[in-house]
Amino acid sequence: MSPRSAPTCGQRRLATELRRMREQAGISIQQAAAMLGADRTMISNVEAARTRLSEERVRQLACNYGCADEALVSALASMTGSRRNDHWWQEYKGKLPDGFLDISEIENYATRIRTAQTVHLPGLLQTEDHARALFDLVVPKLPRLEIELRVAHRLARQGIFDREHPTPYVGIIHEAALRMQFGGPEVARSQLEYLADSASRDNITLLVIPFSAGSFHGAGQSVLYAEGAVPQLDTVQLDSAYGPHFVDSPTPIANYRALLDLMEGSALPADESQKLIRSIAREM
Repeated sequence: MSPRSAPTCGQRRLATELRRMREQAGISIQQAAAMLGADRTMISNVEAARTRLSEERVRQLACNYGCADEALVSALASMTGSRRNDHWWQEYKGKLPDGFLDISEIENYATRIRTAQTVHLPGLLQTEDHARALFDLVVPKLPRLEIELRVAHRLARQGIFDREHPTPYVGIIHEAALRMQFGGPEVARSQLEYLADSASRDNITLLVIPFSAGSFHGAGQSVLYAEGAVPQLDTVQLDSAYGPHFVDSPTPIANYRALLDLMEGSALPADESQKLIRSIAREM
């Protein structure tokens, strides 16, 4: 696989938000270009993430579009390429699919993360053996080297919990996911004990939807909701058989936020959830 040359997830999001800002202002590409004393190709390249912008240029565009939301403008300015280089996930460039790097970037900059899992356990809280067992089941079968790269990448993502200010995290897990024995009983037991221990950390909350809850909103869904520096920059990541899918449009974002609220309402309180996780671990 050749080295990644496509825009990063952050660069694409910045381009998307600048396009939205221009369209909401009712300004055409031609008019936007004229305001800058440039041709329309320049604006087209900006909105296709083909041109990297400076903080000054982002602020200039926002001013031209009449955006008075300083918090949003500052957040967009911080997304310029000059502030987003040389992160740990760059070592996987060209070695893993681009979506893996995008997930790392989104999680790294999230101010808070919420996830919901009904079959699998949260990737951010998987043990090495559990992750390896999952990647062993990918069809078509992955080469051993790629499996190990994916496992190493998944474990490295957990670094957001080891920072001076660890990322706040809320994970909603259905009981069915807790009872899946990927890798066998020993691996599954160790994984559940790790989950329960993780739930003891101040920044991590795990909420279990028990079988006794019956039907519930979001059944079958796998959702990662990453809150941005401002609400307009929230992002949802959905799993699919073809890799991660990212959602950033305002209406779907609001719908997923409401869905997670409903799922939390179906779950046990945090302390009872932790007890159930340990109870299931003892049964294995």
